[in-house]
Amino acid sequence: MMPMFRFEITAQEPRGRARCGVLTTPHGSVRTPAFVPVGTSGSVKGVWPDQVRDSGAEIILANTYHLCQRPGAAVIERLGGLHRFMGWDGPMLTDSGGYQVFSLAGLNQITDQGVSFRSHIDGQWLHLDPTSATRMQNQLGADIIMAFDQCPPGDAERTLVARAAERTVRWARQCQAAHRRDDQALFGIVQGGVFHDLRQVCAQRLIELDFPGYAIGGLSVGETHDEMVAVLNELAGKLPADRPRYLMGVGMPADILAAVRAGIDMFDCVLPTRNGRNAYAFTAAGGLRLRNEQYRHQDRPIEANCPCPTCRRFGRGYLRHLFLAREMLGPILVTVHNLWFFQRFMARMRDLIPAADWVRMLADFPIAGQAGTDDTVLEGASK
Repeated sequence: MMPMFRFEITAQEPRGRARCGVLTTPHGSVRTPAFVPVGTSGSVKGVWPDQVRDSGAEIILANTYHLCQRPGAAVIERLGGLHRFMGWDGPMLTDSGGYQVFSLAGLNQITDQGVSFRSHIDGQWLHLDPTSATRMQNQLGADIIMAFDQCPPGDAERTLVARAAERTVRWARQCQAAHRRDDQALFGIVQGGVFHDLRQVCAQRLIELDFPGYAIGGLSVGETHDEMVAVLNELAGKLPADRPRYLMGVGMPADILAAVRAGIDMFDCVLPTRNGRNAYAFTAAGGLRLRNEQYRHQDRPIEANCPCPTCRRFGRGYLRHLFLAREMLGPILVTVHNLWFFQRFMARMRDLIPAADWVRMLADFPIAGQAGTDDTVLEGASK
């Protein structure tokens, strides 16, 4: 790995692939498996950076596509870089904008040269390619930056997926050539949809490029839980063991648990914050939709054993009232709880990996066994 970055495996599941580690960056260390809260436009919505840190989060994510439109990478660079701009002094990751090739498919045009977007803000066209995406991430200054890739839909035909994987490798080389900062680690992204052979070829070609970390993209985009797990079980163990493995955009607890058991180290998703803004609270036993009438007279917290500030002070009935009254405190309080939930979930896995005590993990967090449900998705999982 690069001199300013180090990844150390600290514990390994006996006779399995799950592992604990520490990723060291110029702005501090991250214990893995790690969940990365998403701050799309330079803010984890509704909460202060200190509140994110207090939840146990050690790294956050921001989105290049959104920040390059508003306020612009050059503006952030002039204001001291993304860490100073956001008031976050810990490790940080930026994605390349490649995900928006998928999520804003109705607003873009894709060629081998890159992607032309019609701005979701003002309708103007802008162009994003491997060189510009990398240079903008250099300007933003996050510790970890991502290669520009093409993420096809989960139900895409093989021909389209193969073309996207081929572009992803070609663009990865161009990103390496454009990368200018040795205090930023550029990760490659493996594409290939649910086609195992395409994943293997893409991964091998990226491994030959010797990235300091490897991400798996193009999952949680319409495929089933079982299809996702099959891809991860086949692919994750073939990625370099001494490099961090990052599953992008996946946040359902059952998916995270399965991915950790396959050997994945890092995750990000908008589910804690987006669902928090929509009155959905995560608990170890399952989700609560706090607008429901059943919570009107309940004075107990969201979760009895949760140490978060929301659960220490407020009851379900009060939270329900805040949402029905459209008070902004409601989304803030449930978001805070959800952020704490995901960090507690990851910490418990780190505790139990050395003994491979998955029975205890499912006993402590039954929600992690609830695969194939849509309870945790209210508005999709796009950034």
